[in-house]
Amino acid sequence: MSPVRSPTYRGHNREEVVRILIQGLIDMGYGDAASVLSGESGHELESPSVAAFRSAILEGVWSEAEALLLGSHGHDPGGGSHAEDDQYGEGLVLAEGADRGQMLFWIRQQKFLELLDQRDLTVALMVLRQELTPLGHDIHQLHALSTLLMCPPEDLRTKAQWPATVDESRRMLLQDLSRSIAPSVMIRDHRLAELFDQVKQNQINQCLYHNTSTPPSLYSDHLCDRNDFPARTSLQLEDHTGEVWHVQFSHDGTKLATASQDRTVNIYETVTFKRLHELKQHSGEVTYVAWSPDDSKIITCSQDCKARVWDVESGRLRLTLQHDTEDQHYGITAAAWAPDSMSFVTSSHDRSFQLCHWSLLAPEPERPIHVWPKGFRVQDVAITDDGHWLVALDPQNIIRVFDMHTHREEPPIKVVGKMTSISLSHDGNTVLVNLAVGEVHMIDLVTRDTVRRFKGQKQGEFVIRSCFGGAAENFVVSGSEDGLIYVWHKENEALIEKLSGHSRGVGGKDCVTTVDWNPRDASMFASGGDDRKVRIWTNRLSSIDTIPNTLNSGMADYEEVSIILNMTGNHHSATA
Repeated sequence: MSPVRSPTYRGHNREEVVRILIQGLIDMGYGDAASVLSGESGHELESPSVAAFRSAILEGVWSEAEALLLGSHGHDPGGGSHAEDDQYGEGLVLAEGADRGQMLFWIRQQKFLELLDQRDLTVALMVLRQELTPLGHDIHQLHALSTLLMCPPEDLRTKAQWPATVDESRRMLLQDLSRSIAPSVMIRDHRLAELFDQVKQNQINQCLYHNTSTPPSLYSDHLCDRNDFPARTSLQLEDHTGEVWHVQFSHDGTKLATASQDRTVNIYETVTFKRLHELKQHSGEVTYVAWSPDDSKIITCSQDCKARVWDVESGRLRLTLQHDTEDQHYGITAAAWAPDSMSFVTSSHDRSFQLCHWSLLAPEPERPIHVWPKGFRVQDVAITDDGHWLVALDPQNIIRVFDMHTHREEPPIKVVGKMTSISLSHDGNTVLVNLAVGEVHMIDLVTRDTVRRFKGQKQGEFVIRSCFGGAAENFVVSGSEDGLIYVWHKENEALIEKLSGHSRGVGGKDCVTTVDWNPRDASMFASGGDDRKVRIWTNRLSSIDTIPNTLNSGMADYEEVSIILNMTGNHHSATA
């Protein structure tokens, strides 16, 4: 006699648990175990009609798939009804809010695309006219599909945004359709793995100091030790004689570049932080540094209206570039490299030459290969790692997005409040924006929505920078005008640290202007401020009191720095 079992398992619906376990066993390749569990429990993974629908989609039997979707009494606006075929019942049970007509459109769209792929244009045109059009769904998509009829075969998949194989496209279609089918009759693919992912992500979200790329174990609850977080200054670099305006690690994490109001750029290696090069050619304050993706070159941007390209290994100047600016008061504000490490973009506040595209492979590399139309200013600029999008910060509350291949502008993102800097995530999907009102916003570049708001830091008068940080970009870190560094947990927006380290500068300000996290060492980031210092933050217990005096050798005396400041003014005013 079979044991009597409760309909629940520790408060969970037993049938749901069993069916998800059956699916999980099949996913992992334990088909026999799944059959045993199904037989012992009396629960099937799917009803015969759902199993038949899955098979029809994956095998491309479109008439069968439609009949199962609509049922024997379902009305088909594009092809009559199946009233004479009682085997299909009332059709599939849909999720709340699902549109059966939309699902039918997706199925026929797949049929149309496969016919195009087979170059059966006559039948494809018939499907478009007689099956897709009568549904009355998504007129814009119908127009896009019609243009594919004239598309060369080699460009079809790219233009249709189709996967590499028909089988893969059918699996993607089934996933889309399954979201519209009631989960009680068709469990979404890989549901057990999804639930495990949610458990792990929830543990990461609850762990304020999670700073490892290793996912949590399912065996136990997860919690990271705050002592492992880089909240201590392990080193202080004092080679600059002016305010530090930008710091940036190389992509391989082995070097750090620092830019200063003192018109120099320092390059350090990141083991002992010995200075490798001091770049001194600029005649104005250096506002920005940018490493090429292969770390062989670095661009320095200056208030002298010039950008310079340097060879990192030798420290030699390779090229000097100048915007054809109409006003010599407007310097180069930022630069961004394309993935090939041979071309890049520079930006300026000059409305006539605010964005220039350069190539080291051009016949005349000192002349831009493209200059965007005049009419706006650019405070900061970035290029996505795939080289597709150029993101430019217009101080007039606009984030401008350009296609790097065509130089064409996409719909802009309008932001409420004056912005001072941007920083892209590694995947290029989101951007951090510092606002003068004292907030850092995270914006989704696809949806154009603000998805996170990080509050607490002080900002209003100067350019303050932020960045993503941590092993999996779990943190957002920003400078501030109160001398502190603010660190938030990216997912739950919790302010987890206010780190004190930078003191008041000669100009009387407490600004921490710039921060950057080492992309290869999750336990290290750097900060720079008005006190002319660069601090290296790690989880090590060493004290800055033990720093050798040789690190202080570049410090000028107070009077000399005061003269420099009076001569150059202050670049990082947000109202410039």
